[in-house]
Amino acid sequence: MANTVIVGTQWGDEGKGKLVDLLSEHADYVVRFQGGNNAGHTMVVGGEKFISHLVPSGILQKKICIIGNGVVVDPEVLLEEIDYLIGKGIDIGPDKLKISEKAHLIMPYHKSLDTARESSDEKKMIGTTGRGIGPCYEDKASRRGIRFVDLINPHIFSEKVKTNIEEKNFLLTRFYKSSALSAEEIIKKYSVYAKRLAPYIADISVFIDKGVKSGKQILFEGAQGTHLDIDHGTYPYVTSSNTISGNACCGAGLGPRDLTDILGIVKAYTTRVGKGPFPTELFDDIGDRIQKKGAEFGATTGRKRRCGWIDMVILRNAVRLNGITGFAVTKLDVLGGLESLNICTGYEYQGRCIDEFPADLDILAECKPIYETVSGWDEDISGIRQYDKLPLNTRKYLRRIEELALTPIHIISVGPGREETILLKNPFA
Repeated sequence: MANTVIVGTQWGDEGKGKLVDLLSEHADYVVRFQGGNNAGHTMVVGGEKFISHLVPSGILQKKICIIGNGVVVDPEVLLEEIDYLIGKGIDIGPDKLKISEKAHLIMPYHKSLDTARESSDEKKMIGTTGRGIGPCYEDKASRRGIRFVDLINPHIFSEKVKTNIEEKNFLLTRFYKSSALSAEEIIKKYSVYAKRLAPYIADISVFIDKGVKSGKQILFEGAQGTHLDIDHGTYPYVTSSNTISGNACCGAGLGPRDLTDILGIVKAYTTRVGKGPFPTELFDDIGDRIQKKGAEFGATTGRKRRCGWIDMVILRNAVRLNGITGFAVTKLDVLGGLESLNICTGYEYQGRCIDEFPADLDILAECKPIYETVSGWDEDISGIRQYDKLPLNTRKYLRRIEELALTPIHIISVGPGREETILLKNPFA
């Protein structure tokens, strides 16, 4: 039995969707444990692109997929995604998709507040997607949230909406000078969602526990990346949930002793979307080249991603925070054709070297990357399926990442397709 957690090691967009799709073949259950539809996972199967925002990527492998209690769910988006997958001929009935009864619902007022806050002061924008994720987690923390177990209880749902809407409308109209929302319209709209989603709702903690005890193999799928974690990321330029591996337990309802492997997904370079510090960001032709060749646009927002060299300071930070047992390196093919590559091994701050990732963003903003330069390669590696067939300089680049992070590389992605992968170690084997 093996239970593996997949986490991003950078600022998200590392290619987790492809890896979840690839490894789902060996799993029985695939569990999403945090985040919301502010994240998008892109999979390419047989040349066809699939994008999921809430449904775990394992649905393409016909696995049982679970949305954990740590996820915040916009039911409208979820139903659109279910219908999208049905239209693609994917089986996504209640026997294939289960939603935690404890997962919180994103409400219309969450999205309205998210948008109003972000547009109220351009100087204080943090780059939110406007999907209502943050306000939903706020209500969860302040014990005003609405869960799926409430959604299917009309009386409780109605009372909670009426209680919440009074405060939300006060904020929207009086503070943000925006439009008020109707409690009656929300209740009517969500009652339709309740009827459709009721068959999918379950106590997933009990379901997962039974699976573990019967020897099922489980893949836990995180969203975003380590440095967008609400506690450990570049706060406040972060998401509203814990993205690190430990939250797989909290967000799914099982104990840590049941986890066996933590696979950290690392892009062969670094990207981030939205605002926030980025020490290795490139503002030259090489940055533009990587952005274009890597098709670096957000799967959810379509926003252009900022690109830079690989940063070993944040990778070492991710290894420690997540307890990573192995890396999966993605988009290695994008670096082909560059004469040389830079690897950030540390930061220079006021004349001294910093090896650890600083929490103070003013310090981080002044940090200059310390680079080690290695030779690049010209060969197209997208068709290579064996490690020893990779160009010598490609292997040197990968070995240097392993040495600096003190972590082995288990999987190498050389293209977007499922088959464009070199599998050195399967965590489920």
